Amino acid sequence: MSTFDFSNLGPDQILDAIESIGIYPESGLLALNSYENRVYQFTADDRRKYVVKFYRPNRWSDEQIQEEHDFAFELQQQDIPVVPPLKFNEQSLFHHNGHRFCLYQSLGGRMFELDNLDQLEWLGRLLGRMHKVSQSRQFSYRQTINFEQEFNDSVSTLKGLELLPDYLKSTFFHDLSMMTDLCLEKLTQSHQIIRLHGDCHAGNILLQRDDLASDAVLVDLDDCINGPAIQDLWMMLSGDRQNQLLQLDTMVCAYEEFHEFNHNELVLIEPLRARRMVNYMAWIAKRWQDPAFPRNFSWFATDKYWEQQVLAMKEQISALSEPSLKLLP
Repeated sequence: MSTFDFSNLGPDQILDAIESIGIYPESGLLALNSYENRVYQFTADDRRKYVVKFYRPNRWSDEQIQEEHDFAFELQQQDIPVVPPLKFNEQSLFHHNGHRFCLYQSLGGRMFELDNLDQLEWLGRLLGRMHKVSQSRQFSYRQTINFEQEFNDSVSTLKGLELLPDYLKSTFFHDLSMMTDLCLEKLTQSHQIIRLHGDCHAGNILLQRDDLASDAVLVDLDDCINGPAIQDLWMMLSGDRQNQLLQLDTMVCAYEEFHEFNHNELVLIEPLRARRMVNYMAWIAKRWQDPAFPRNFSWFATDKYWEQQVLAMKEQISALSEPSLKLLP
């Protein structure tokens, strides 16, 4: 099966898979916003709302998926507000006609507000509690953030991409090489590697009630990974340098109520931002043969998009050349 082939996952196959574990949908299947996997919400005959997730073929091994699930169960046992998959007969990962899937309780909510310091303070406490649990060991099967290898893999993917305009290639890869070198120069010391959410951004936090951060939950551990703790904090920073310092100070002060924070990791913020930028381009390039990607990311095939990426890399090179964010002790 190819890495993008969901072609045999039609409504009948989805329903058959769900019913194979004793859940019987009564409503239709509502497709949710997920490009990497296939995710659907439905109401079952028990009147409960569920979400079913079908994993992209060949992306993760069974062991990697099970580590994701076990991590969620472990955090739940420690009263960390996450959404773990549901178990049926002590199992959470299921197979049906070549596809792997799991079920979740369906939760609604509002998106996290990046400019709300009360919510950032809550998040800092949550991540401090979470990392106190997750630092006890590393994932055995999940990947570990590796800047050099990931940049090399992404460059290889992008060099084989026909969508990148010829007139931009020289500048694009020159700037990409310069940005990579600046990132690697900042990796002058080792950092503690722990288990992370890995993709902790505002879209993966749901507020269950208006303006009440204590009722928020972390969702989607699909990208959980080994890496430095700052990976789970930096994506919450927005605005100019002064705003980012205020946001970072708010989160770190709350974080340190539960777990020690290594301030030396602040030097990794801009390299991690560059990593996300490059990985995102390579991710779309790798998935371009999936019909969902040209349909939903049509701008990826335009000259304007690649011109914008050249400008974005130049801005990131400038950010990498500036002193790292630093908090007062």
